Amino acid sequence: MSGGMHEKRLYRIEEAAQLLGMGRTKTFAELKEGRLRSVRIGRVRLIPAEYIDEFVELLKREADSDGG
Repeated sequence: MSGGMHEKRLYRIEEAAQLLGMGRTKTFAELKEGRLRSVRIGRVRLIPAEYIDEFVELLKREADSDGG
């Protein structure tokens, strides 16, 4: 599910963190837990825009199931 709102298609970790309004450490923790997915190009880890959208949807579902 792609929101189509992103200009770029791939984001560095720091850029994705900024888009999500999260800190770098929290973003890396979400990546490690597998809740936020990424791809590798050589030694660089990037987050596709669609994975950012998926993560936001996950957070919304969790908020709904928690009652708010």
